[in-house]
Amino acid sequence: MHLDSIDRTIIRLLRQNARMPNSKLATEVGLSASACLRRVGLLEKAGVIKGYAAIIGGVEDEGIVAIVRITLERQTEEYLNRFESAVRRHPEIEECFLMTGDVDYILRARASSAAAYERLHKEILSRLPGVVRINSSIAMRSVMAARGA
Repeated sequence: MHLDSIDRTIIRLLRQNARMPNSKLATEVGLSASACLRRVGLLEKAGVIKGYAAIIGGVEDEGIVAIVRITLERQTEEYLNRFESAVRRHPEIEECFLMTGDVDYILRARASSAAAYERLHKEILSRLPGVVRINSSIAMRSVMAARGA
């Protein structure tokens, strides 16, 4: 789908506040409310806007976040597909990025405690297909969260 400047502005504004009323969004981008709603609907239908989320923060019992760097045995399409398919089955793994550079994937995983992360590492991460190296870092606190990622 080709995105014009209005589409890009709609996306930028919705990233900042996905709950912005359509009437305000329309005013900001210079469209009528109905035209703006139609544009948003087309962006959703095309998969440009994949959904809306509540970004939760400041809850004391959120647990810990681990940034996990994964190296696979091979980088063939078969290995990548098997790994990605397996990762999608584990809700503890919140994000997964295929990378360039010295690691193949970076994951963001959440666990309730260090002991829970140890179980996640032992029972899930180390058993993912094709994994030869796992390097984890535990986040001390969030400085800035993704907006609508």
